[in-house]
Amino acid sequence: MVKVGLLVRLEAKPGKEQAVADFLRGGLALVMEEPDTVTWYGIQMGPSTFGIFDTFAEDAGRKAHLGGKVAAALMANAEELFSAPPAIEMIDILASK
Repeated sequence: MVKVGLLVRLEAKPGKEQAVADFLRGGLALVMEEPDTVTWYGIQMGPSTFGIFDTFAEDAGRKAHLGGKVAAALMANAEELFSAPPAIEMIDILASK
C-alpha cells in the first residue's frame, strides 16, 4: 500500500519540449533500479508543461528517491531544460487502487 508520493511540475524552456519528454522517458530506466519506488510516471500536462508523479510505501523510500539518480539528473539538467526550477511537492496518498 502506498502512503506517500511526490508531484513534480516541470515547465520546459521554449524549444526544449522534446528534450524534456526524452529526459522523462529516459528516467524510467533509472527508476527501475529503485526498489522502494512503487510507481513512477513521467507526464505531460500541456505543450510545455511536464511532470513526475511517483508513490512510495513509506517516507524512507521517498527520501531515498530524492537522493537517487533521477533527482540528481533532474537538478543537473534543470538550468538547460526548464524555465523555472522544478516544483517538488511532497504529498500524502489518501486513497489508491
